[in-house]
Amino acid sequence: MDFKLLRFTFVNRRSYLSQYSVCHMAKLQSQKYRSCIDVSNECFEACEICAVKCLHEEDVKSLAKCVELCITCYHACVAASAIMTAESEYAKKLLGLVTEVCKACAEECEKHSHMDHCKQCAEICRRCAEECRRFSE
Repeated sequence: MDFKLLRFTFVNRRSYLSQYSVCHMAKLQSQKYRSCIDVSNECFEACEICAVKCLHEEDVKSLAKCVELCITCYHACVAASAIMTAESEYAKKLLGLVTEVCKACAEECEKHSHMDHCKQCAEICRRCAEECRRFSE
């Protein structure tokens, strides 16, 4: 895996997605899913920060799974936030999947909890998984 290319691609893509998602979705939030949208937005921000910081660690290869799951969780939470904002009929189904992704990301980040960014990401992913589970039922 080319970590330099991954780092460049992820860092450049994240700023557009973060700005778009936070600025536009905050204005249009569904009241029905408000708490879940808020924690999903918090989660994707924590995941992008964690992935970028992991990519800057000395032993980045040992963090490959963490980076992969943070990126997956990031995309899942962005999608969930958009789908919930639109109050799509598919929101509950997607939230079930996001619950699983957030749990997996939290478990992987907890393996690296000696790093503050992984510890914080794990905590936020756990909160997001619980909130998404609650709304998926």
